[in-house]
Amino acid sequence: MRRTWRVNGQLTKAGGKGSRWSCRGLNGVGCLSGMMLGVILVAGCATAAKEPPLTPEQRQLNLESFDYVWTTIRDKHWDPELGGLDWAAIRDDLRPRVEQAAVMSESRAAFFELINRLGQSHFAIIPAELYKDMEGPAGEGRWDGVPGITVRVVDRHALVTAVNEGSPAAEGGVRPGWEIVGVGDEDLIPKLEAVGEEFADKTWKDHTLARVVTSRWRGPVGEPVAISFIDGEGRKVDLDVPRVEERGRRIQFGNLPPMYVWTEVKTLDDSVGYIAFSSFFDPINVMPVFNEAMTSFMDTEGLVIDVRGNPGGIGPMAMGMAGWLIEDEKRHLGTMYMRNAELNFVVIPRVETYRGPVALLVDGLSGSAAEIFAGGLKDLGRARVFGGRTVGAALPSTIERLPNGDGFQYAFANYVSAGGEELEGIGVIPHVEVAPTREALLEGRDPVVEAAVAWIKDQR
Repeated sequence: MRRTWRVNGQLTKAGGKGSRWSCRGLNGVGCLSGMMLGVILVAGCATAAKEPPLTPEQRQLNLESFDYVWTTIRDKHWDPELGGLDWAAIRDDLRPRVEQAAVMSESRAAFFELINRLGQSHFAIIPAELYKDMEGPAGEGRWDGVPGITVRVVDRHALVTAVNEGSPAAEGGVRPGWEIVGVGDEDLIPKLEAVGEEFADKTWKDHTLARVVTSRWRGPVGEPVAISFIDGEGRKVDLDVPRVEERGRRIQFGNLPPMYVWTEVKTLDDSVGYIAFSSFFDPINVMPVFNEAMTSFMDTEGLVIDVRGNPGGIGPMAMGMAGWLIEDEKRHLGTMYMRNAELNFVVIPRVETYRGPVALLVDGLSGSAAEIFAGGLKDLGRARVFGGRTVGAALPSTIERLPNGDGFQYAFANYVSAGGEELEGIGVIPHVEVAPTREALLEGRDPVVEAAVAWIKDQR
């Protein structure tokens, strides 16, 4: 029997999937992921209702949009040769599909195929209705509700790694280490196995697997989502968890969907500073917290900076943070190569820099600016990296609206780390690879943090 909660004094009950739309890529993977919209290139976007036929006006807007996407990639991609692709032939092959499409999903399939031919991250088409649903009106019914759970997929098992304090999930007894086996009426185990097999050799496998879970539980704030768990005793627990707003401060950046940014600062083992933040966005709020933390941690035995799950954001924030850790001038985290220019991510040292050992935590959901930060500090020998290989999606990108209302994300530069290595499709490989385990999580332990603190203690 499922448990229920009261939300704002009203009894809530199971809401099934509670989904107004469905936009999934390969094997049901969600097609939108914070800053790394192009990490998972969508293969189609299905809707629950039968699609209406395209009008002549819509078909014309789709053609104009296709031409814009094709031309933008041709003119703005950092590699004029596009890796040897015959870009004109690809246009001639795919444009007729847009012209002949009867419904929107058929038209978009040609866009997705065009982008897939590049085989690179940070290129994506974001359907107009997806933006509309994710932004939503302020207040009740907004389409950004979550159950207050952090999940990572380890050996194809979806494990709860954190539960937000005070969230309905916490009140329902959910604990780190519980396994998530179903969302709504979907059994996750076969889906995770299929996606894990398909993406086995991809650096973004962990990111993709996590999205299999999280894309299924998002919905209107206040409405419940049915989640099936296996608890620490091996018992199946079915809960209807009311969705709440994500942790942190809700911000809007350009054409990106709304996101939530949080910071966490604490001291570990009485002598090690710890800083975590959810993304490289909201610098007005994040940077003062980071700066104050660094000032307070100057005399600590060591420092842990945690960018696990951090999908990136604004690159210059990484440069500013690195300035607290590197005292030498004329050092840089890496170089961004555009078609006609180069830009070094130069580190400008602070008047007083931190000189103790620095441990940097990453995982398969750390991407973009988080990879630039981690890869640069690793190459400069200023941090020891712990955790899992990062997502390998470090390309700088922007998002524009197309004539047909869809969003278009495209990368305009390549990135090479301070050590001369491309991170795209490779990621940052930790010095010490360590992953959370179900046993450790159930005991309230974090093996990655433990390994980092142990290393810091050994530096004395």
